[in-house]
Formats: sequence, structure tokens, C-alpha cells
Amino acid sequence: MGTLPTAPPLRHGFDPTLLLVLNLAGTFVFGLSGGLAAVRARLDLFGVVVLAVVVGLAGGIIRDLLIGVPPATFRDWRYLAVAGGAGLVTFLASATLRRYGRPIDVLDAAGLSLFCVTGAATALEHRVGAPEAAILGAITGIGGGMLRDLVVREIPVVLREGLYAIPALVGAAIVVVAWESGTRGLAFPIVGAAVCFAVRVVGLYRGINVPTAPDGGRTLSSLFRRS
Repeated sequence: MGTLPTAPPLRHGFDPTLLLVLNLAGTFVFGLSGGLAAVRARLDLFGVVVLAVVVGLAGGIIRDLLIGVPPATFRDWRYLAVAGGAGLVTFLASATLRRYGRPIDVLDAAGLSLFCVTGAATALEHRVGAPEAAILGAITGIGGGMLRDLVVREIPVVLREGLYAIPALVGAAIVVVAWESGTRGLAFPIVGAAVCFAVRVVGLYRGINVPTAPDGGRTLSSLFRRS
């Protein structure tokens, strides 16, 4: 009988402890944003915790499935514990969290920035090409927010605001450029996450977006009325 093909060994990448910390931090803040969305949708305690867990783990699961490896969130209990803890924190401290302006947006920006760099770094360690790793980093970042919005029946923010996927791509690209240049220091994942967060927050508070298409439906209907 033939042997099953084995996956190629991982390439030496950024500090694994740093990536674990960033992954867990991203899981926690995305869990908070999912929990806040659940509170705003008037879900009960169980619903808040479930949505926090789903949103907190979604980015990592999407990343690992696209790379073709078993999701790390199913192999390490800490991810589930952190996401569930975020749900409980949100439920117990929702009144306090909602005192701050746009808490879901800011938490979402933090999760986006953390997951975009860990997604790119993980993809590179699994021998994914540089352009594909940058795209995977962005997908990892936007996955949790998209799922959160869909569950609470909102149009995903990535489809409504231009400066959402773009900051994630920029943050992931910084990690990819560092990797391709042979740099594996601690600074570049942190810089990538900081740049992504800064661009996203500036876009939020300054109302900066990429141009949207003109109202084609209205123009088309006016043409039919003329005819």
C-alpha cells in the first residue's frame, strides 16, 4: 500500500510566542465585538457568549481552512477559553463598554489589525506565496467582522466601507515584505498591526472611504421612463 503524502515542514518564521499572543488578543477583541453586537441585538447570555465565540474564532478557522491545515482553534483550548471569556466580559460589562463612542467599530479595528498580521505570517510559514499570503492575511482579518454582521442581519461592513479590507491588506503586506527581505524580528508584525489599526480608525473618525458607484438603478429607471 502507498503512503499518504505528508505536508511540507513549516518554514522558520516570526517568534511563535508573539504570534500566539497576537492571535489570542485578536480572538479576545473580536469576541468582545461579537458580544457587543449580540447585546445590541438583545440576545440572552447564551446568545452573547455563542456570538462572541463564533466571531472570535472565525478568522483563524477561515485562515487555516484556506491554507489546508486543521484549524488551530480546535487544537488549542486557549482560543475557545479566550473567546468565551470575552463573551462573559461583554455581558457583564456591556453598560460600561457602551459608554465609549463606537465601541464595536474600535474593537473591530483592533481585531482586524491583529488577525491580518497573524494570518499573513501563518500563511507564509505554511509555504504560501507572498501575494497569496497578503490576501489570506486580509481575509483572516475581515472574516470575524463579516460573520458578526451577517448573524445580526446587517450588511457586512467590508461591503459598506472602503477603508476596511484595504488597511488589512496594508498590515499583511508589511509582514510579507519583512518576510521576503529575510527579517523575522518582533517589530514588523507589531508595526503591521499598528498601521492597519491607525488607517482603519482614521477612516472611521474622518469618514474616509473609497468612491462608491453612482446610483445606476435610478439612472436606469429614468431612462425607461423617458422611453
